[in-house]
Amino acid sequence: MKKNLTTKTKEKMQRATPNYKKIYIDLINKNHPHKKEECKNILQKSDLSMLDVINLNNIIFGIKDKETLIFNQMHRSYDENTIIEILDYQQKNNLNNTQLANHFKLSRNTVTKWKKHFANRHLHSFKT
Repeated sequence: MKKNLTTKTKEKMQRATPNYKKIYIDLINKNHPHKKEECKNILQKSDLSMLDVINLNNIIFGIKDKETLIFNQMHRSYDENTIIEILDYQQKNNLNNTQLANHFKLSRNTVTKWKKHFANRHLHSFKT
């Protein structure tokens, strides 16, 4: 009985993440069909990372003004795979923390914190 309960709990936890791929495909088909070609490469992936979601959002809606950009940046959150992907990007492109922070619009403190926390877990350890 406990095994069944644990399996059901795990299934619920996995379903807790929105299906961004389906959401964006529906959004593009219904409201922005002219953006379909621009988003095609990202939407062909089997799973979308948080970076993919952010890129899709920027392609579809663009950035209205500086105030909106600041507001949206303050409310972003990154899952573990996305953080590892960002840290791998840094290593592959030989960027320092400041360059990486500027590229992804993060604070240098955030980058430093991530590097300490994920020190042994990045460099090609995420799903591609």
